[in-house]
Amino acid sequence: MAVRAKHVLLIAALVVMALICTADALKSKRIRIQFYMHDIVGGPNPTAVRVAGRMTNYTGSDPIATMFGSVSVLDNPLTVTPEPNSTVIGRAQGIYAASSQHREFSLLMTLTYVFISGPYNGSTFSVVGRNPVMSEVREMPVVGGTGIFRLARGYCFARTYSLDRMDAIIGYNVTLYTKPKSDNHYH
Repeated sequence: MAVRAKHVLLIAALVVMALICTADALKSKRIRIQFYMHDIVGGPNPTAVRVAGRMTNYTGSDPIATMFGSVSVLDNPLTVTPEPNSTVIGRAQGIYAASSQHREFSLLMTLTYVFISGPYNGSTFSVVGRNPVMSEVREMPVVGGTGIFRLARGYCFARTYSLDRMDAIIGYNVTLYTKPKSDNHYH
């Protein structure tokens, strides 16, 4: 009987320790990042290119409606500061589409932010959501990530730093919540 009680007590202690370790492993880590994205649509080396759009026979006069349906593919540099010659830390790669027909110009953003240097080198996070471009500050959801940002969730705030014709520099403040990496993964 005494041996059985010791086994039950030992098993109970192991279960409690496993639950504590599991709870610690499931805790989220908060990461905050700030960077600038350079969206260049004009000139000899554009980083965003329109690949689809409304038929040329559109006769409306509303400039927002004229853009509706336009789709662009991009590979924009991410930099530490808004200066064009600032250190490149990553790329924003994906698609945006003009998704509004009336009053407010908005884009549907489907972008992956890829880090190529610094502490997040090799890691990515993805944003999918509506971007009301003319609003001073836009909030969009982070829906996933890889590397250090594995299982990321969170949000980003975008603010236009400068706009020259259609070329823009956008400041991003990103808050990510990530799960600690597990040792049980494939290499």
